[in-house]
Amino acid sequence: SKTTQDQTILDHLQQGKTISQAEAIELCDCYRLSAVIDRLRKQGFDIVTHNEKNQTAKALMHDTN
Repeated sequence: SKTTQDQTILDHLQQGKTISQAEAIELCDCYRLSAVIDRLRKQGFDIVTHNEKNQTAKALMHDTN
């Protein structure tokens, strides 16, 4: 479900890890990482997206400490 995917990805990011679309598919069968990131941002999470040279985007949560 959306909420499970959102939580799984949020947990992953909160561990200080980055996530790419390929990793999101492997982690929780999520094919719409950008939609999940958008929902998490709307909930107030500070997530940045870096576009890598090989055209993959990686999301990373800013440290709030």
